[in-house]
Amino acid sequence: MDNYGMTIGLGILMGTLARAYMLRSDYRQYPGYPHGFVTHMSLGFVAAALGSVALPSIAEKEFTAVTFLALAAQQFREVRNMERESLAALEEAELVPRGLDYIEGIARVFEARNYLVIVTALATSSANYFTRWPLFSLAVGFLVIAGTSRLMRGKVIGNIAVVKRGDLQFVGPLLKVNEIEMMNVGMPKMREKILRDGLGVVIHPKDDNARATLSNMGQRQAIAHVATAILGTKKDIDTPEFTPMVRKNVDIGSIALFCVPAEKDIKSLVAAVERAPVLESASRAPLKTKAGRIAAD
Repeated sequence: MDNYGMTIGLGILMGTLARAYMLRSDYRQYPGYPHGFVTHMSLGFVAAALGSVALPSIAEKEFTAVTFLALAAQQFREVRNMERESLAALEEAELVPRGLDYIEGIARVFEARNYLVIVTALATSSANYFTRWPLFSLAVGFLVIAGTSRLMRGKVIGNIAVVKRGDLQFVGPLLKVNEIEMMNVGMPKMREKILRDGLGVVIHPKDDNARATLSNMGQRQAIAHVATAILGTKKDIDTPEFTPMVRKNVDIGSIALFCVPAEKDIKSLVAAVERAPVLESASRAPLKTKAGRIAAD
């Protein structure tokens, strides 16, 4: 194994760079820093080391070393549990919770990223093992990082639906966004505040698959959370009337979002909703079945 220093080193380097590239703190502010970064970068380094030594171990018939990959898989499954428990514990402090479906999706992503680090390190070390060209190996590593970054991009609401501005109106105490009923607001003062500062959008599904996905309660909660995470909210613990909510038009399947954002900008709200992720647990595809296609006709 003494002759594989460059091969293993390049694999660890590119694998760690891949984890650093995938470790971005955006509007969700998760993972937090610096402790969250240290935890995930450390696990990324371990994953990169495992991926980079796999081929040299096989070449030297050190098959015992390869069994560490199985142990790593178990450890990375614990990463999912760790993220799920951490985010679930933080839900009580959120004015607009993420929802369990969104949390599960985030936890799965953090687990999967470690496997992508292993793939990157393995591809880089393999390229150097067979060619002995470090620059070529680095190029392979960067190509794999670019490819894995594309794999990590899931669908967003803008891919499956059309988001348009909705008009807020009261019919008596009943708040509506266009024709979709949202909630009852009893206090006239609150109704005036909602009409003055509130915003609404209507999300029209592009097909029956999208309609089924948008009907999922976890997906709707994720949309409300993303919108308020980006634009803020005037909701406080004693103002339930300002709680962002998403309701469905039961006749056609479109859904409406109402919120009272800290920044009243309808273009920003539409853009935020369009960029909300489509949750894996909420994705539905009835059109892939014969019965679903018949019903859609």
